[in-house]
Amino acid sequence: MRLQRAMLLGLAVLGLLAAPLAAAAPAGRVPRIGILPGGPLAPRVHQWDAFRQTLRELGYTEGQNIILEFRPPAREGDPFENLAADLVRLKVDVIVATADRAIRAARQATSTIPIVMCPSRDPVTEGFVASLARPGGNITGLTILTVDLTGKRLEILREIAPKASRVAVLWAPGPDGEAQFRAAELAARAMGIELVSLEASREEDLENAFEAAAKSRAGALLVLGSPSFFGLRARITELSQKRRLPGMYWLPSFAHAGGLVVYGPSDTEYYRRAAIYVDRILKGAKPADLPVEQPMRFELIINLKAARALGLTIPRALLLRADQVIE
Repeated sequence: MRLQRAMLLGLAVLGLLAAPLAAAAPAGRVPRIGILPGGPLAPRVHQWDAFRQTLRELGYTEGQNIILEFRPPAREGDPFENLAADLVRLKVDVIVATADRAIRAARQATSTIPIVMCPSRDPVTEGFVASLARPGGNITGLTILTVDLTGKRLEILREIAPKASRVAVLWAPGPDGEAQFRAAELAARAMGIELVSLEASREEDLENAFEAAAKSRAGALLVLGSPSFFGLRARITELSQKRRLPGMYWLPSFAHAGGLVVYGPSDTEYYRRAAIYVDRILKGAKPADLPVEQPMRFELIINLKAARALGLTIPRALLLRADQVIE
């Protein structure tokens, strides 16, 4: 399975490099890139810094030969429709949209301006693209393997907390959250683990969710991927420590916010790759012909400071496998 996926990913990258070029943007015109962040910019600065850095490496200087038009929502969970429509009115050359809700709003606003997903959780199921290899239409970009990696995350969590027969699962309502939870249930059954469902979508839901985890005597915590949780990562990791729950997360930002362990793709690599898609499109490539990329690098990050606060000893074998250990 891994070999098959590696072969598919290799073909996708080759397709991206070899994609035919269409007519490039008119000479002398400074291209505008519309950006729909998945939420307020403050917690996402490091991601967009990676995007800007890659653009600089590709020869772009902001304000000189490229203009970035950011349209972030004021709060997590705010709608994107008016923001997307504003970018269309500006006649931007490309829209970079993060999170499925932002991508959906961009797609509804335009069927002609190229859209780069950064990333989508399941772009085929969402109807954003016809297939990963041949997107069709005006959308391409990156996808994330949240469902595929759920079982692996649970396996690693069990290595850290082998006595935890009951694991609390924090997830956000919606098709993607439900798909991830079903994947966790399948993996948990195979491991003989009982799951405690903690459904939440807002900060005010978190206290009750962790209270329920404590009452159920859960011995560990699995946080499933959701844009709703990204801006709440400091609060989630704080409550995890308060309730003495070893936590597994899906983005490196959670480990740096105090979370115990993370397994998943780099949360800046998507933005670097998105900049490459933008460059290709500005040089004339058609989104319909640019294959959608899946993650190619996964990171295991362990926060030893969090482990000490929880009174945990991380197995040496797991520490040796870690890509990063936070002291």
